[in-house]
Amino acid sequence: METINLALFVVEAVAYFVLMVTLLHFRHRLGLGVFLTALGVMHFMETYLAAVFYVSLPFGDVSPGSSVFFSGKLMMILMLYLWEDAATVRQPIYGLFLGNLLTVGIAWVLQLHQPLQLSSNHTPDVDFLKEMGWLMIWGTALLYVDSLGIILLYEKLGDFFRRRVVLRFMISGFVLLTFDQVGFFAALYYFLGVPVAVFWGGWKAKMLSVCLYGAMFAVYKYRIRRLGADLAARSISDLFGDLTFRERYNDLLERTGRDMLTGVYDRTRMELEAPLMLREALRQGLFATVLIIDADHFKDVNDGHGHLQGDEVLKAIAARLGATLRSSDRIFRFGGEEFVAVCPGTSHEEGLLLGERLRWTIETSVKTPDEKPVTVSIGVATADEDGASFTTVLAAADDRLYAAKKSGRNCVVGRSSS
Repeated sequence: METINLALFVVEAVAYFVLMVTLLHFRHRLGLGVFLTALGVMHFMETYLAAVFYVSLPFGDVSPGSSVFFSGKLMMILMLYLWEDAATVRQPIYGLFLGNLLTVGIAWVLQLHQPLQLSSNHTPDVDFLKEMGWLMIWGTALLYVDSLGIILLYEKLGDFFRRRVVLRFMISGFVLLTFDQVGFFAALYYFLGVPVAVFWGGWKAKMLSVCLYGAMFAVYKYRIRRLGADLAARSISDLFGDLTFRERYNDLLERTGRDMLTGVYDRTRMELEAPLMLREALRQGLFATVLIIDADHFKDVNDGHGHLQGDEVLKAIAARLGATLRSSDRIFRFGGEEFVAVCPGTSHEEGLLLGERLRWTIETSVKTPDEKPVTVSIGVATADEDGASFTTVLAAADDRLYAAKKSGRNCVVGRSSS
């Protein structure tokens, strides 16, 4: 019997996923309201089943309402976020929460009636309705927290698994459904006296559900990406590819403000981003170091070998800077042959060492067409020791760059060597 129940468990998960993804896929033709309504209608069913309906599986006693349908709903909310945005995700959650409050309120009012007993087999159970209402309110409050958590975790995992969307999808589900199992079981235990043994069976079932939903999500994503099977009338901005809605925005942002020649960020992007980087570092109690890097005698390269060869030298310098700096650092083209590096979490002493490393790397790896080494002069300044604003720190670094030029070039000048 447990094997049959397990097979039915898998069938229920597949059926739920297929139905909901179909509605989500065709949302531009049918309207997003159809998907949201279906999600809401299932809410009472899943809460009711979680309260009273349990089956035996090989790894414990579980409720399909909690393990299949609620787990599926949370993963569907994450998928809705991937295709739409967080503002759209809030709509069904707010709707469910208000609807559940209304359910509890109506249950209290119904107690004032004297209902007719039309059939001995159908006695109204208002107390159970109230319990269900409170349970649904608690479940929706958890859903709100779960939804915020799964979206934030999914985005955070993008720092480590940028292109592995399915892996992020599944890890987020594992973590948040574990949290949800703890929270929702506490309510079941308090309101309905559900035994503790059910907790572990339900948790295992939710983990199995995430595996099933993750596998189906991967198949669907692969189908859309590789086979181009787009049966719905979707706008080009809605195409589901490697990047999610948020990632497409970030990708567009990454492409904006780039220097066309070197590929690093340009001065406009620096004026927008660098002050924020310094403020955030100072807010966290960290240093932030700014380096200005200037190619020595660069005019001689242009005059002696032509501007095209000079462009190649600039691109080589930018490439070495990008390869040497950390992923949390930012490199900007300040103008001409000057670059600015902003390094949060870097003290002045560390900045001087970094500047020396950059200077040595460029001198030993970048050459002019006649094989002469290209050298750079670097000025270093640090917030908040040299000022709290980016403008002030940049000015200090610029003064030290000037001092490096006067000292014979091909050197690094900071506060300790000023």
